[in-house]
Amino acid sequence: MKTIKKLLKYFAIFILSLFAYLLIVTLLSFVSVNEDVAENHGEIPIYILTNGVHTDIVLPIKNDYHDWSTQLKFEHTKSKDTTYQYVALGWGDKGFYLETPTWADLKASTAIKAASGLSTSAMHVTFYKHLKENQSCKKLQVSLENYKKLIAFINESFQTKSGEFLKIETNAVYGKHDVFYEANGSYSLFYTCNSWANQVLKSANQKAALWTISDSGIFRHYE
Repeated sequence: MKTIKKLLKYFAIFILSLFAYLLIVTLLSFVSVNEDVAENHGEIPIYILTNGVHTDIVLPIKNDYHDWSTQLKFEHTKSKDTTYQYVALGWGDKGFYLETPTWADLKASTAIKAASGLSTSAMHVTFYKHLKENQSCKKLQVSLENYKKLIAFINESFQTKSGEFLKIETNAVYGKHDVFYEANGSYSLFYTCNSWANQVLKSANQKAALWTISDSGIFRHYE
């Protein structure tokens, strides 16, 4: 009987902790930051793109201020196409990216590692020729000063060796136009792929949530 009571007590604590966690992260995602700063006139277009779960930051591959193709190489993709115009960058748990192409492939060990922050991370880079603005793809205009801050934040998310981004040798890419690189940081319940994208926007003084773990926490500030 005592054992059952203890188990019920632990279960109740777990449920209450989970509820508190969900409540806090939801409320924080409604708090907007940089509302005024983001209204400044921008000169460089960037995009935020979601697949319904995960948010990418999409940038011009090349402009007068930065050339991503010197770091994110077209030949690293299966297509090796050099005519792409945009690059989408997303940070996330390496296990999820490489071992979980669909939710049906999710392993308990992968989920536990990701939730606990014990696993490593990766950058998922996807090249595009065209983008279409819609509910899942929002265009932003940023100033040169803020664009430089954004570039600095993203660069620091990549692991490097002798100044080069470290490509992950894997067949787990999602198509002919994407590639994975080693990243810095750890995914957890409190810092997800969407938290990273939100931090990118905050670093560039763009509208963002005070804190979010979901894509909706970002996109609600651009409705």
